[in-house]
Amino acid sequence: LAGKPSMLVPSPNVAENHQTRNAMALVCKDAAVLIDDDKAGEKLIPEALELIDNEMALRNFSKNIKKLAVPDSANIIASEVIKLCNN
Repeated sequence: LAGKPSMLVPSPNVAENHQTRNAMALVCKDAAVLIDDDKAGEKLIPEALELIDNEMALRNFSKNIKKLAVPDSANIIASEVIKLCNN
């Protein structure tokens, strides 16, 4: 909802690599940058500094991440959980 550009470093130590899959969903929509955990030490700061200087990329990431936002998602999820509990 905030539309902030993001650099994501998924943990390789999670079940079924779900963090990488979630990050790739944003990367494929040109809404975030992914840095592999094993490369973060060498790439994170240089790529962050490069991104900060790229106003066009920052605006593009911001615009694209906003397109993916679901403003009332917490209430939608809570409503579905309540429905499941009532069944």
